[in-house]
Amino acid sequence: MIHEPPRDRAPCGSRKVRPMIVPELPIAIWASLALGGGPILLWRSLRDFRTRRLLQNTPTARIRSMPMGLVELCGEAVPRSELAAPFSGRSCAYWQVDISIRGRRDSWRVVHRDASGHPFFIRDETGVALVYPQDATVKLACGAEEVCSGASLPDCYAQYLKEHRLMFWRMNTLRFRERLLEPSDRVYVLGTATPRAQAVSISMDDEAEATGTDDRRVRRLQTLDHEVRGVIRRGENERTYLISHQSERELTMDLGLRAAAELVGGPLLTLFGLGYWADALSRMFR
Repeated sequence: MIHEPPRDRAPCGSRKVRPMIVPELPIAIWASLALGGGPILLWRSLRDFRTRRLLQNTPTARIRSMPMGLVELCGEAVPRSELAAPFSGRSCAYWQVDISIRGRRDSWRVVHRDASGHPFFIRDETGVALVYPQDATVKLACGAEEVCSGASLPDCYAQYLKEHRLMFWRMNTLRFRERLLEPSDRVYVLGTATPRAQAVSISMDDEAEATGTDDRRVRRLQTLDHEVRGVIRRGENERTYLISHQSERELTMDLGLRAAAELVGGPLLTLFGLGYWADALSRMFR
C-alpha cells in the first residue's frame, strides 16, 4: 500500500487566503481619469447646450436701442486707448498670447497665458458701447505663431519672458502665439448691458499721460466716451459672456458640435471607469 504524505490543511473554521490581485498601474490611472473626467464632460455639454440656446434666443440689438440685461451686439472694434500687442507690437483693441513647450511626439503644452484687460468700444451704425473684457470667454481667429529655440530667442520674446519671470522655460523649444482684435475688426459680443456711468471716465490729460498720444487722438477717445450708450460686462445673475471674431451662426454651430461630442464622450468615459474599477475590485476581494 502506498501512503501519501500528509497535506497541510487549514485549521478548522479558517479559510485559505488568496493573494490579492492589484490592477496594473497605467490602466488604473487611465480608468481613474476617465471616471473623473466623464462627469466633467457631461456637465460641459449641458453648459454648452445652454449657451447655444441663449445665442439662438437672444436677438441682435442695435446699440442705440439696446436693452439693459443680457444683450447680443455685432459691430466693429474701436480701441479706447493706444494698445500694442506684446509680441508683434501691432496696434489693437484687445490681445491674447500663450506660450507652449514642446513635448513628446511633437505635442505642445501651454505653460503661460495672458490677455489684455483694457476696455474697448464696439460701434455699429447706431451708436457706441464700452466693453470690459474681464471674465469673458474670448474666441479670436488664429494670429501669428512662431516656434523658436529657447537658447536663441528674438528680442521681443526674450524681453517678455524676462518681464514675466519665465526664464526657466528657455531650455526648451517654445511656441509663441498671439491673437489680436484689431481696429475695425468685426466683433460679436454676448454679455450683460448696464447703464454707463454719469461721470466722465477719462480726461484728456490723463489719457495723454497714460498713452503718450497727441491731442487729436485724445479728443477722439474723449468724444467716444461721451457717445457710450451702455457698458457690456459679465453679469451677476447671467454669467454667460462671449466675445468673438466669429458670427452668431458659426458660434452656434461650433457649440452644437462640441456639446454633442461631450454628451457622447462623457457617459462613455464614466462607464469605462466604473466598469474597470468594478471588475478590479471584484477580483481583488474574491
